[in-house]
Amino acid sequence: MHRFVAGLAAALGAALVASPSAVDATVARSSGLASKKGPHATSAARAAEVDAVPSSAAPEEPPALLGTLVQTHTNERVPLDDRSPTAARFARLLGDRVTGDSRELDPRLLELLRSIARRHPGARFELVSGYRSPKLNEMLRKKGRNVASHSQHSLGHAVDFRVVAEPGTRGIDPRLLEKEIRELGWEGGVGVYTLSTDWFVHADVGRLRRWGG
Repeated sequence: MHRFVAGLAAALGAALVASPSAVDATVARSSGLASKKGPHATSAARAAEVDAVPSSAAPEEPPALLGTLVQTHTNERVPLDDRSPTAARFARLLGDRVTGDSRELDPRLLELLRSIARRHPGARFELVSGYRSPKLNEMLRKKGRNVASHSQHSLGHAVDFRVVAEPGTRGIDPRLLEKEIRELGWEGGVGVYTLSTDWFVHADVGRLRRWGG
């Protein structure tokens, strides 16, 4: 009897050694998957993981150039498009030419220039005057210039400019620019200057009025 029990135990032990358990098989398969993600992963496995990551969106294209803003007193140039210049950059470009001070300009002025630029793609906008300090405004008045004592320029509400659509010319007739400005629905003031020394149009966001020309 004892010999039978001993023989049965020996047979069972041999069977266990010869046949791996289901648990052992599962662990072996799991170990194989883990090794692909670990530091010893193959190049092919790493490449597959990289390919599985979605690529980032393509970079946004810059807006089309509408024209160029040119500060006539310094010849400083700034591109004009649907994003540029910023309000701060526009204010610096049109700062007071005597004191160097700048003031934020009414945003409708920059949008007006953009609207005109869409009618004359690639044109050069020569900026004659933007913000004027009280000091500059009074100085111009004393020189006999046609400057209001309480100018819209001193409030950051006006811009004087001419548009040169064809290189080598003095620019579009200010009277034609006035017509375009009104066609765009501008309800502020528009002044027209057609002298050889003063060839530009004035636009402000004040009350509806017109002068010059």
